Amino acid sequence: MALFSSLTPVFIAILCIVIVAVLKGFKKKSKKPKAQTTSTSESRPWVDEDLQDNTELNLEEEDNDDWTHREVDVPQIPFSPPQLSEGEMLCRSQQFFELLNKRRSVRFISPKPVPREVIDNVIRTAGTSPSGAHTEPWTYVVVADPDMKHKIREIIEEEEEINYRQRMGEKWVNDLKRLRTNWVKEYLDTAPYLILIFKQVYGKLSDGKKKTHYYNEISVSISCGILLAALQNVGLVTVTTTPLNCGPQLRVLLHRPANEKLLLLLPVGYPSENATVPDLNRKKLEDMMVFV
Repeated sequence: MALFSSLTPVFIAILCIVIVAVLKGFKKKSKKPKAQTTSTSESRPWVDEDLQDNTELNLEEEDNDDWTHREVDVPQIPFSPPQLSEGEMLCRSQQFFELLNKRRSVRFISPKPVPREVIDNVIRTAGTSPSGAHTEPWTYVVVADPDMKHKIREIIEEEEEINYRQRMGEKWVNDLKRLRTNWVKEYLDTAPYLILIFKQVYGKLSDGKKKTHYYNEISVSISCGILLAALQNVGLVTVTTTPLNCGPQLRVLLHRPANEKLLLLLPVGYPSENATVPDLNRKKLEDMMVFV
């Protein structure tokens, strides 16, 4: 008994060491999925680092005192849009399709001035887009200043050359060759306006609290689609560009807050006199619609 009593502390120490070793082993196993995530991101170097964020509700952040929880009832009002006849519906739908079917991605843009009021109206139109919980998580930065446009071009072309030579990979670069695109973006200087669309990953209220923006990337993307239709409606052209890994630099250049991340850049103007576009065909209805 005396021997057992004297060895008891030793047994307790050994038991503690075993428990610690088991816990460390468990922690290492729980970290394995993160390692897999890292390897996945390394295998996709073309993914824009600036857009690597959780666009949905983060429950851990929601428990933080910096976030606001507002429960305000929104009043309901009558809604009675005009009812069109079937004939007029068919006519309008066909006309709208024909208008948008003429839309093309144009990289040759004229410096001819475009009325500022037109740009105001197309962005107002984009702002009619639906959004998650009506958070309207978009910021449209319109750049007309020639010096600022050139600075934007310098940032984008520097990063784009790296993208083409290193990040994008041979397959992507070869897919773009047939469209005759490269890292030289002359239209960033010549277009009368550059519209940079930022998604707000969360909102900021006047009291400093943060506001959750649900489905912010999807909401802003829908708004961009409406903007493209509005530009086509007024006879202007653009090309959708996603400047890979340029977001942080452009955000700083344009003095945008940290909660905004660049989603899309649109050079906007009239097509140049000698503008050309690739001779491409769109999918037929039966190739893109399933009717049940």
